[in-house]
Amino acid sequence: MRANIFELKQTIIEIGRRLWERGFVASNDGNITVKFSENELLTTPTGVSKGFMTPEMIIRVDGTGKPLEPNARYRPSSEVKMHLKVYQQRSDIFSIIHTHPPYCTSFAVAGIHLDKCVLPEAILTLGAVPIAPYGTPSTMEIPDAIEPYITKCDAVLLANHGALTLGTDLMAAYHRMETLEHSARIVFLSIQLGNVNVIPPAQVSKLMDVRSAMKMPGRIMTCAPDCQTDQKQAPDDLVDKITKIVTEKLKSG
Repeated sequence: MRANIFELKQTIIEIGRRLWERGFVASNDGNITVKFSENELLTTPTGVSKGFMTPEMIIRVDGTGKPLEPNARYRPSSEVKMHLKVYQQRSDIFSIIHTHPPYCTSFAVAGIHLDKCVLPEAILTLGAVPIAPYGTPSTMEIPDAIEPYITKCDAVLLANHGALTLGTDLMAAYHRMETLEHSARIVFLSIQLGNVNVIPPAQVSKLMDVRSAMKMPGRIMTCAPDCQTDQKQAPDDLVDKITKIVTEKLKSG
């Protein structure tokens, strides 16, 4: 078990470095956890840059977030409550990553859901990504806010906060975060260009057939041309207004 824990810590450190290098986190932002037994997790510490972690910084905690080993210098992430809520609701999930990637967070701040059927890869791996209502960080408000969504999908935007991705292991959660930010950036740039073409329903249905045939893991909320999710969407006229303003600026540019 100790060898496995060591390897998991090394993977957490590597993912933290990648997140920091890609600008998904700044300063001491973000947190990563992995579940390695029924009642034990590894979590990143609070107050530490995720790009410069070392093995002794990674903390072993129980199912309530309580440290299982003495560590006078480092404390568990203050947002481990959010991770615990997911593990309580999803027995198929073994790793969770929370970051503040700029494009995803911009959509979360603007209140615009990433639920359009735009990219095949995103449709297959992310589906429609909802925005959970705002909650005060480090409190039970965020775990309560994400609860309606985490049983239906593996990627959630947090209003005015950031993004959360789930996975069957550390790299699955990381790759989902990378895909989420990449997709958000493409949609953002498409809006700046003045148009976002969506994939027709018949083609989306084919992609869902491919997903089923490949037995791809995880849960998704199927996107649709009308962009409906379980939560109220930003009004179409607001999106049209943003597009018009950006287009006029580009033309006058």
